[in-house]
Amino acid sequence: MPRRFRLTRRFPVAMTEDGYRRLKRFATEAGLDEGEALSFLFENFDSVMHGENLGHRLRLFNAELEARKK
Repeated sequence: MPRRFRLTRRFPVAMTEDGYRRLKRFATEAGLDEGEALSFLFENFDSVMHGENLGHRLRLFNAELEARKK
């Protein structure tokens, strides 16, 4: 029997405009709303992420983060 999909947590999230636009595009393409899309991504994180690229992309993002906050 499949698990029932319930959104049990709500939390304020701050996102960059680019990140939010990409989330909305992904959600639309997948036929989901933004909350469902985030739940899908995090529930399936290991299988949807490319492990070798994640570390590199995270280092780049962190290196640019302070400049992007200004």
